[in-house]
Amino acid sequence: MAMDFGNAESWGSAIYFWIIPVVLGDAIFPLIPSEMVVITGGALSADGRTNVFLVGFLSALASWVGDMVVFQLFRRRLSHVLDRWAWGRRIHRGIHDAIARAGRSSTYGTIIGARFIPGGRLATSAAAGIANVAVRGFSLCAGIGAVLWACWLVGLGYFTGSATGLPFWASSLIGVVLGLVVGAAVGVIATRRRGNPSPVEEPGPLAPEA
Repeated sequence: MAMDFGNAESWGSAIYFWIIPVVLGDAIFPLIPSEMVVITGGALSADGRTNVFLVGFLSALASWVGDMVVFQLFRRRLSHVLDRWAWGRRIHRGIHDAIARAGRSSTYGTIIGARFIPGGRLATSAAAGIANVAVRGFSLCAGIGAVLWACWLVGLGYFTGSATGLPFWASSLIGVVLGLVVGAAVGVIATRRRGNPSPVEEPGPLAPEA
């Protein structure tokens, strides 16, 4: 069945199925607009089209699972698997760049808070895996961070939807803009150590792309 992207009824019935794959994908591909999907879920909740608690739960769960996948990938030194394909090598280089921008820190506070910085979620999960952070500690902090992240974005969408009374898509766009402004401000403050080299130890240079 075709989806009408301007119809709240259509989004309300489909948003639950969008949240998990989009938020999971964002763990490795930061350009995937997971924030927009989660904020849209919050805006639809304000309009009575979705359940705000279910949107928050699915968002937090997908965020936690994605973080654990990246963490285990680097903790078990399996990241070289990405280098078998041209697209994988591009992802691997992107991960190195994200770690370099966000810094080396893999402390528990950073694991919780860095997800609010663009690219910080990927960089911190990878760095924690490389640093052999305890699985239980990382899992707990990633869970706390995922819940806070989901509450912030769902709440942002719900607030803009309730306060503006605009169509859900307009409220979502306003929420995304506010989220980007806050995220950029946090990023400027938290990434003053920009330029730190990536802590990933490579066995050799990545093979040139085909």
